[in-house]
Amino acid sequence: MNILILNGSPKGQYSITLQTVRYLEKCYPEHTFEVLHVGQRIKALQKDLTPAIEALARAELIVFSYPVYTFIAPWQLHRFIEMIKESGISLEGKYATQITTSKHFYDVTAHRYVEENCHDMGMKVIRGLSADMDDLLSEKGQREARDFWEYVCFSITNGHHEPNLLQNVAPKHAEVHVPEANGEEKTGDVVVLTNCEAEDRQLARMIERFRAVLPRKTRVINIREYPFRGGCLGCFNCAVSGKCIYQDGFDDFLRNTVQSAQAIVMAFTVKDHSMGASFKLYDDRQFCNGHRTVTMGMPMGYLVSGNYSTEFNLQMVVEGRAQVGNNFLAGVATDETDPDGEIDKLARTLDYALTAKYVPPQNFLGIGGMKIFRDLIWLMQGMMKADHKFYKKHKQYDFPQKKRGTMLKMYLVGALLASPKIKSKMGNAMNEGMMAPYQKVLDRLDREREKEVK
Repeated sequence: MNILILNGSPKGQYSITLQTVRYLEKCYPEHTFEVLHVGQRIKALQKDLTPAIEALARAELIVFSYPVYTFIAPWQLHRFIEMIKESGISLEGKYATQITTSKHFYDVTAHRYVEENCHDMGMKVIRGLSADMDDLLSEKGQREARDFWEYVCFSITNGHHEPNLLQNVAPKHAEVHVPEANGEEKTGDVVVLTNCEAEDRQLARMIERFRAVLPRKTRVINIREYPFRGGCLGCFNCAVSGKCIYQDGFDDFLRNTVQSAQAIVMAFTVKDHSMGASFKLYDDRQFCNGHRTVTMGMPMGYLVSGNYSTEFNLQMVVEGRAQVGNNFLAGVATDETDPDGEIDKLARTLDYALTAKYVPPQNFLGIGGMKIFRDLIWLMQGMMKADHKFYKKHKQYDFPQKKRGTMLKMYLVGALLASPKIKSKMGNAMNEGMMAPYQKVLDRLDREREKEVK
């Protein structure tokens, strides 16, 4: 596959984000990687865009690689995207994804900015990788990079891409067809959690189709049928013991019947700009788990009937729920257009996530949300004992003041930069020094491959 890397960093080859690309290039030598330093060469490209146009025409997959700058991408990449759109070159049907590095401060808005522009140009968008600046230096980060690339290849092979939710879609409530069962034995356990009413045949048929095409066993739980004694009272009775004050058995039902599944798919019809009051009752009562992300690593998905494409706040809630819980959002299948195709895609992606155990790193919605919870539980540990025990066990108290070595290094760097004389003598030493640990990762990979060849 011919892959074009649009390096939006003004640092060019010294971009930390680009090192993840280089790592993937070494891991997957069967692909051809071409790098265009659009961030560093923006002035030259403004005079002559021909090299970029030729490279874009050759590419089968376009990867936007850039650091997140102030909510979105660097200005240089902004300008390049403007120029491409103004040039009139057709990128219709080409696949696009992105790789960013940051400290996760609004990386989600940066990714959506690129995605929306790709959709404007008719490209097929695959959800990108949002990595921490230091992720590539750890085995976990390296694995996440490889897992991301495998997901990109899986998506292209199966023709999967993210829908353009900003386009005018019609008709609403397109017909859903339920295929005949093929008789194959299914394994696994996926819960379809719904509040479907008896007269809501559209949502019922979406659930039926999903169960028919998913190659795994499913259970349907209608939360309308659960005998709730009432809604959450905010009494904090569960803070110490994890047991709800209501004696209706919901806490045991939640943990043993719902959260014991391999994956959870929520099915609902949009009502009053939400999932409906019955789902809100269920969500509030989940506070018996406190702030504990007990389903982390579990993939999840949604079957939605209604005008989901216009419900931007609901979309943020759906994505934020998955991110804070550290769950892979396998997709949101709606009935606004081609519901059969959307449901089938969700089923395939969910099955892939379960098979590959795919859990991508969190973006700003997840990282930011968990830092807020982290600080809250640390302060309230005397009362929220169950949460505190969980956070300690899962090493979620990752306070920056613990990293004294890094802090001392920054004092040293600050002192060097404060001296104009020393700074003038440094030349490119700082960039070279920043690249050194990443180069070690790449060199080690080369040595390992050389051993394999021998």
